[in-house]
Amino acid sequence: MSNGDRVQRLARPDGNTVAYAKTDGRGPTVAFLGGFRSDMTGTKAMALEDWARRTGRAYLRFDYLGHGQSSGRFEDGTIGRWLDDALAAIDALATGKLVLVGSSMGGWLSLLVALRRPERLAGLVLIAAAPDFTERMLLTKLSPEDRVLLQREGRLVRPSQYSPEPSVFTWKLIEEGRNHLVLDKKLALPCPVRLLHGQSDPDVPWEYSLQIAQHLEAPEVVTTFVKGGDHRLSTPADIARLIATVEELSG
Repeated sequence: MSNGDRVQRLARPDGNTVAYAKTDGRGPTVAFLGGFRSDMTGTKAMALEDWARRTGRAYLRFDYLGHGQSSGRFEDGTIGRWLDDALAAIDALATGKLVLVGSSMGGWLSLLVALRRPERLAGLVLIAAAPDFTERMLLTKLSPEDRVLLQREGRLVRPSQYSPEPSVFTWKLIEEGRNHLVLDKKLALPCPVRLLHGQSDPDVPWEYSLQIAQHLEAPEVVTTFVKGGDHRLSTPADIARLIATVEELSG
């Protein structure tokens, strides 16, 4: 069965659909939450699916509004909307306990899901997690001129090093993101947490994972730094490390 054949669609109340692929197996269900402008066919998402199929594990990957194979315009997305998509997918498609695996912005969304579904958590794996990036990274990196432009025009277009298509940042994304900031308070979670971060990450400084770890109140928090590792952490060694971490938390 091809990757395209496995993709199904979950209807949302506004008429949009969330594209997803589900692998049945024993729990806990591992759910992958991708990053900003990423999608569910990335290296890490597909490697985890391959692991799940080989080992008989339950696994779920999906695209948020405006990402990958889901419907809607990317520019209409906000942290709150993408969180709603994630909760809808997890609530409808995954049963029992969860191991959430969040990459970059998906790390922020994973924390938000975890805070809203603590009773379902078996573990949390955060890869170069970027909670609050709209406020702490995006805004702080803008020149005064770009910030004025973003507020006046409502959008800012910048080249992307990960795609031939430029990145589009909206003022709505930043304003709405302020409703979901998590690093201004303690993060109390009832499950073990693992943070993985490359020390040569050009997008999210590795020190950011230290800040996240300091805010976490969890039974166990382990932070792993990969010397020379980039933002994606998708080399064969990185993937092996990720799978070993997920296996550890899956029991």
